[in-house]
Amino acid sequence: MTFDELNLNKPLLNALSDLGYTAPTTIQERVFSVAMSGRDVCGIAQTGTGKTIAYLLPCLRLFQFSTSRIPQLLIIVPTRELVVQVVETVRALTANMNVLTVGVYGGVNLKPQAAEVQEGADVLVATPGRLVDLLMSGAVKSKAIKRLVIDEVDEMLNLGFRTQLKNILDLLPPKRQNLLFSATLTDEVSELMDTFFTNPVRVEAAPAGTPLESIDQRLYRVPNFYTKVNLLNLLLRRDAEMTKVLVFVATKQLANQLYDELTPDFGEQIGVIHSNKAQNQRFDAVNQFKAGTYRILIATDIIARGLDVAEVSHVINFDLPDVPENYIHRIGRTGRADRTGMAISFVTEREIEQQKAIEELMKYEVPMLPLPDNLVISDELTEDEQPKIHMKIIEPKAPKREDVGPAFHEKAAKNQKVNVRRDHAAEKMLKYGRPIKRSGKNNK
Repeated sequence: MTFDELNLNKPLLNALSDLGYTAPTTIQERVFSVAMSGRDVCGIAQTGTGKTIAYLLPCLRLFQFSTSRIPQLLIIVPTRELVVQVVETVRALTANMNVLTVGVYGGVNLKPQAAEVQEGADVLVATPGRLVDLLMSGAVKSKAIKRLVIDEVDEMLNLGFRTQLKNILDLLPPKRQNLLFSATLTDEVSELMDTFFTNPVRVEAAPAGTPLESIDQRLYRVPNFYTKVNLLNLLLRRDAEMTKVLVFVATKQLANQLYDELTPDFGEQIGVIHSNKAQNQRFDAVNQFKAGTYRILIATDIIARGLDVAEVSHVINFDLPDVPENYIHRIGRTGRADRTGMAISFVTEREIEQQKAIEELMKYEVPMLPLPDNLVISDELTEDEQPKIHMKIIEPKAPKREDVGPAFHEKAAKNQKVNVRRDHAAEKMLKYGRPIKRSGKNNK
């Protein structure tokens, strides 16, 4: 099937042609007819399958121009980076249409965003927290919203946006079409749909756990952090095909540490992104990676679902994720748009259980490669890797209740105090041989 066979208007077809898209993906084809019918939709598909265009095409096809310029289509996504990318996609698809699109997110000043929305917005893309702020302040008018899209809802719930989502849904017009997209259908997601959706049609295509056929997966078994650094350095120097490499690490601290280790060799070719970075720094890192200025981008899972960069040649799992589904989202950054990609994982002994969980989820055993002959195996351990000495703590034995005496006890004889009234005149007579009288005016 091609896009020409869908019920799309000329502006959308021309925009798709300009973007180089000719045929819809599975999720795009399946969602379109259901969404066009007006039914609520629950789309289950992993990252990298074209979900964004899957919900945008029917929503923009059903869009009707209004002079009021208040939002008709509301799209909620979990991260700021995803807001920017969805806005870019909407604007690209509506290049031949009269549609105003605005994106709002936290971490920056609220007032400029509120002013931009109030100037006019047909399509509003937002993160949950900032959207609640704008709704409560009255900057966003919700009365005209006809369609609501919640993308990456499982990730949104994982990030703790459950309360914000419920508050938003309570404030929206009850008569609307809902489109929800998630990589996994958890109990929380099902509860959300049961409460706020009306008989949603479930559309499933490549759910999480399905390894993408366009991605070649491999792993190396390595002993420690510094050997991982040496291996990554070696691969980057040896393989000229590693032109745009996304490296995922477990924590913000490890991201900074790896950046410091690689910077002497790769200098301005490397960037880092995580939640402690300022918003402008995060956007700048992504933009430089997209432009090719950065050959390597080190990241935490904050952008596992919020980064759409063309032609990512390799995804390196420097650390395996604790949640098996996040592995699928990570490797989905490569092998996109009918291109092949490579995903390489570095696995230590303590990560073997995570590897097994990932392979069980995918029902696929990732092939293991031998370590290169010229790899330097490091004996140096990070503080986290060093063996811990566990001291046995001996708890003092509490006395039995019957051995415990009363809370009150008599003082020792030497400590007992007896109040005695003293005869000072007699004491002075005894000491001086005569009574001592005070001198002063009163005694004259």
